[in-house]
Amino acid sequence: MIQIRPVSDLRNKFPEIETLVNSGNPVYLTKNGYGAMVVLSLEEYASLTDNIEMKLDEADRQAAGTDERLSHESVFKNARSAIHGK
Repeated sequence: MIQIRPVSDLRNKFPEIETLVNSGNPVYLTKNGYGAMVVLSLEEYASLTDNIEMKLDEADRQAAGTDERLSHESVFKNARSAIHGK
């Protein structure tokens, strides 16, 4: 379930957080010294996810045009090769 909280809840406790986030810097929140969350501006979040959404839409269109299906092993092998330049 998505919970929406007003920025003022966080800003009241940490007034500088809004300035940092609005300047394009992510803010890393920790719990007991370990990373727990990241606060990003909507623009930064969109810049990270828009390309992924576009690629998934492209894959859906490609899949709709063929009966060929790949195993998850094959998909991940190809993805790893692309990431590692092989």
